[in-house]
Amino acid sequence: MLCLQVKQNFIDAGKAMWTTLRSEDVWGPCLYMYLSLALSLDIREGMFYWYTDSKGGPSFSQESVGFIFSISSVGALLGAILYQYALKDYAFRNLLFWTQLIYGLSGMLDLILVSRLNLKFGIPDYFFVVIVESIAKMTNRLKWMPMLVLSSKLCPSGIEGTFFALLMSIDNVGLLSASWGGGFVLHMLRITRTKFDNIWLAILIRNILRIAPLWLLFLVPRADRSSSILPCKSMNSEVAIDPSDTKNVELVSLVHSVDGK
Repeated sequence: MLCLQVKQNFIDAGKAMWTTLRSEDVWGPCLYMYLSLALSLDIREGMFYWYTDSKGGPSFSQESVGFIFSISSVGALLGAILYQYALKDYAFRNLLFWTQLIYGLSGMLDLILVSRLNLKFGIPDYFFVVIVESIAKMTNRLKWMPMLVLSSKLCPSGIEGTFFALLMSIDNVGLLSASWGGGFVLHMLRITRTKFDNIWLAILIRNILRIAPLWLLFLVPRADRSSSILPCKSMNSEVAIDPSDTKNVELVSLVHSVDGK
């Protein structure tokens, strides 16, 4: 009996997940989150080798690059603090518009770096790279935080953990796609460990694609973090579990919405 009950619970949870994903209020934001991450091409490998290049690059040591990345992680912390205390109450669509735009435009600082304009303005490489990486991490965190909150609001009651894990797997596929896309661009532009003639073009393509998701913002609801996004119909009916079954008490959801859904 216990095995049959567990099997039925899994079937009901699967039906609930499929029903939720078919809702436009859910698959639209999921598609936007995936494309927003996938189009942010990851070309860090090419930039890393450019940082250590002794001819056209700053000629940093590998230890120096690691130290710079460690310091610039403060930018991610600042982004989380800024979101928590200044931006968390804004509507998702408006917030994602500005964070995505700033994220794309901030990438242009890499063009200043690879063109060596910072040296013409008297800004040392170490100092400028720390600024560039810190801003990149801060804007990336500002872009990611509202998507994380939005993901939590897309989870139907009763299967919150399972559905949130599904949404996070979509995000991971987006990051993997960005890594593949960045590697493909570096390969097509013939950027290697010692050849960086087209590194500026890779940066430009990356920045343009970072801004591209702005045309897909119609997929994101205008709601804010205090609004309900899922359809009014409760998803609990799809995964109803009898609370009186004490043998399976560990399978009963411990979280119930205040409105009784």
